[in-house]
This record gives sequence, structure tokens and C-alpha cells, in this order.
Amino acid sequence: MRLKLLKGNDAVIRGALLAGCEAFYGYPITPASEIAHEAARLFPAASRTFLQAESEVAAINMVYGASSAGIRCMTASSGPGMSLKMEGISYLAASELPSVIVNVCRVGPGLGNIFPSQGDYNQMVKGGGHGSYRCIVLAPNSVQEMCDFTMQAFELADKYRIPVIVLSDAYVGQMMEPLRIPEPLGPPPAKPWALTPKAETNNNVITSIFLNPEEMEAHVMQLFEKHSEIEKHEARCDMRETDDAELVLVGFGIVSRVLESALALARAEGLKVGYFRPQTLWPFPEAHLLDLAKRVKNFLVVEINNGQMVHDIRLIVEGRCPTHFMNRVGGFVPTPEEVLAKVKEIIR
Repeated sequence: MRLKLLKGNDAVIRGALLAGCEAFYGYPITPASEIAHEAARLFPAASRTFLQAESEVAAINMVYGASSAGIRCMTASSGPGMSLKMEGISYLAASELPSVIVNVCRVGPGLGNIFPSQGDYNQMVKGGGHGSYRCIVLAPNSVQEMCDFTMQAFELADKYRIPVIVLSDAYVGQMMEPLRIPEPLGPPPAKPWALTPKAETNNNVITSIFLNPEEMEAHVMQLFEKHSEIEKHEARCDMRETDDAELVLVGFGIVSRVLESALALARAEGLKVGYFRPQTLWPFPEAHLLDLAKRVKNFLVVEINNGQMVHDIRLIVEGRCPTHFMNRVGGFVPTPEEVLAKVKEIIR
């Protein structure tokens, strides 16, 4: 595997091509614009489809159409664009259409600014569109993972017939690091449910509308059963220095990179600190967190929002372990030294 110096946003498109993605439909928005730019450059060169839609709403509905035909496809955006895509994502989930959507978070609410944020956690993890549904949510923290997680997203989308969100932030999308180019994936699985020119698919129906309440209930319950299977098998996390830890740092995305440095500083001072990073925000790696809650004295959750993931963690470990919170907003990211100071305050 060869190395190439790339931005995180550019690495997304490398991962998509290596995963066999055949079509990109998007509309540029900072700080995610490089994803569309790189797709415009590389998809046609690889004899694949790039189309800049007239809007984010159009882009997500193009994904709906292409996925209905059994094509591996994707789109990408940032906060305001993701809000416009929410209705389409709900339709994709309801129709069980595999798709990959990349969100490079910027500061909100409203237009906000183009600096990094994790303010879209609730929107992505809880299902920002209407109705009862879930999307798998992957949270990369490096250029390498922007590529690798995008590849995994296509595999998971096809495996479970579900939209998969790659939830990044402006720092991870814009920073440059060496990317070790992976080997391409094998051919995607057959999709007998898709709508194709073949006669055997003439009776296939892809829809999200069930006017009969009994049919609607059966459909939603079938989705819930699928969600339960995903929760059993697809939760992932990265844990370090937790065997003797008394306090565990918890964060995702760019914050987890800061926590890695804070962990090193704390250990250098003899503090028994560990590190927990959810790589899947849904399904959340609850079992691993619960196991830690039996052994440690405190959790410190660090986010660049007003406190979103911390509420989920408190629900998981309720009554077992105190959960503290630290944050910055507006585009700021805490420094390792600030995190270390908070750790010392909690320990005191």
C-alpha cells in the first residue's frame, strides 16, 4: 500500500472509489466542498458518475433514485445542507435503501461559521428527519479513517440496507496527513430487491408509504428488528490505558485526538487516566462503557458542542460512575493542557 499526503475530505473520495461507489450527487458547502471537488475530478476519470445537483434536496433524492437501481452511491455536505437532506434521509431509511452520507460539521445553529463543531451529534445519531428510524453513524478522527470508514460505510449500508452517516468535523476534513491507500474492496453484493431493466425485477416495489396501519406497524417493527441486529454486531470503540484507570476521558472526532495528547500528559505525571473513543456513535458501544463504569471512579466527556453525547453516556452509566463534562463552542477546540487541568480539578 502506498502513502499519499491528502486532506481528510479528499480521502473520503479515495475511499468511495476503492469501495466501488458508482455515483456521487452533491452540492458544495464549506468545510465539505473538497469532497465534491475531488469527486468532480476523479469520478469521471474512473468512468463513474458525478453530478452537481441544483440543491441539497435534489442531491439526496438523486441518491434515493440511484440506490433504488442497486447502484452504490453517496453524497456529502455540512450543517445547513444536512438539514435540507433530512427529509430524504428519512425516506431512504424507510425504503431500506443503502446509501452513504458524509457530514463535515461546521458551527451552528443557523448559518454559523465554517469552523469545527460537533453540534450535529443529536441530528445525526437520533435521526434528524421525521418518523422512527436509525442510521449507522461512523466517527473518524484522522485522514486514514476518513478513507477507511467511508469504505466500511458502503459495506455496512449494503449489508443492512440502511443509510450510513460518516460524521466528521471541519478539522478532520481540512487537515492533511499521510494516507496509506488501502486495497480496493471486492464486488458489491447482488441486490435482487433493486429496480433494474431485468424482467425478474418487474414486480419489485420500493416505497416508504403504507396507508394501512397494520402494514405500517409491521414495517416499522421490521426496521426495529434490523436495528437490534446492528446494535448487537456493529458497535465499535477504541480504548487505551483503561486497565488501571481511575478517570477515563471520552470523546470522538477531532476531540479524541486532543484527548490522546491529554492522556500522554496525564500519564507522564503519574495520573491514572484512560481513554475511550466511540468509533460508532450509533450503535453506541454501550457494553464497553458499562464495563468501564464498574471499574473507574469518573468519566470526563469532552465535546465541541453544548453537551450532546454526554447525555447518552449519563443514561448508560446512570448510578454507576459520575460523568463530568467539558466543552468549547463557536469553533474552538480545547487544548490538551486545558483537558489536563480539568482532570486534576476532578481528581482533587
